Amino acid sequence: MHQKLTAFIQDYYQSKDFIPLHAPHFSGNEKKYLCETIDSTFVSSVGQYVDQFEQAISDYTGCAQAVATVNGTAALHAALYASGVRANDIVITQALTFVATCNVIHMMQAEPVFVDVDRQSLSLCPVALESYLQDNAYICAEGKARDKKSQKIIKAVVPMHTFGHPAQLDEIQQVCKKWQLVLVEDAAESLGSFYKNQHTGTLGDYGVLSFNGNKVITTGGGGMVLCKSQAQAQQVKHLTTTAKVAHPFEFYHDQAAFNYRMPNLNAALGCGQMEMLTIFLEKKRKLAASYQQFFQGSDYQFVQEPEYAKSNYWLNAVICPNKALRDELLEKTNQQGVMTRPIWQLMHRLPMYQQAKKGPLPNAEYFESRVVNLPSSPIMGTSSI
Repeated sequence: MHQKLTAFIQDYYQSKDFIPLHAPHFSGNEKKYLCETIDSTFVSSVGQYVDQFEQAISDYTGCAQAVATVNGTAALHAALYASGVRANDIVITQALTFVATCNVIHMMQAEPVFVDVDRQSLSLCPVALESYLQDNAYICAEGKARDKKSQKIIKAVVPMHTFGHPAQLDEIQQVCKKWQLVLVEDAAESLGSFYKNQHTGTLGDYGVLSFNGNKVITTGGGGMVLCKSQAQAQQVKHLTTTAKVAHPFEFYHDQAAFNYRMPNLNAALGCGQMEMLTIFLEKKRKLAASYQQFFQGSDYQFVQEPEYAKSNYWLNAVICPNKALRDELLEKTNQQGVMTRPIWQLMHRLPMYQQAKKGPLPNAEYFESRVVNLPSSPIMGTSSI
């Protein structure tokens, strides 16, 4: 398989040189907007492009208002803090995720708990979530969910839309409502993904996006909090701008807060990228369709969007028959200059989270030993797509 796959990818990208997993592409107004920003001297957190970028994301996703941050981790921190998560609270997320998701929980001195993912979406499984809560939680007299053993408050649930494939949000919302839990969507990977025609990150109490260099669009580094109301957005904006109270000249801050503002330079890059988003997504879906056709009839299963969703196919992935064949595929493709990567190690295997509570993880363990990510950069310009 590795020889055929390498040849397929090299032919698709028309290159025998190194082929990255996901490279940014700049062919629109990015350079123009960056130069305008430099000429204006407003290169830091004050400038027209921050407002324009927030509005562009809000318009595209359909959220009430979006608040730009310096990166996706900062966006998730701000969203969880605004939702009321504090030290010693419990936050439930999936074991199969990028480490930033639970690093934020740890950074807040809250306790992460890991549950399984769904076989269809590779994202948080509502059945596993409900099962964990039934076994380990109860609703106390104050109407809050508490852990049976520690008596800690279980405050929030954070599903991560793996590789851009939306989780089963209706079912997760139902569980959160039953147990009085805040739902914060880690939509870092899913700009351009829709759950039943609604953009990911807009169904929960808050959602967050990432614009890292390897995402569908990039600002170099950057993130965004998607808010359901203007009041939420005002709170998040206040928290991410050091809680400074407006005044003609005085420096007065009314609470402990964060300096998470996105620089105008990054936002200018984002505005140029947003103008290309529709094209990027079209090219990525065509690439995914080509991968799907390539693997059809083989023992290797291409990861397709769930039937209820339209995915951005941020990173294409294939499920290998077993770990030995996964390791062979990884080794041989990388030797040939085709960048492939395994899925993340499960969070409870990392040294800092080995003592974390978790439910049964059969699906996460299955994917951990079999999934390989494939080159996913959209082909632009005079390509065959």
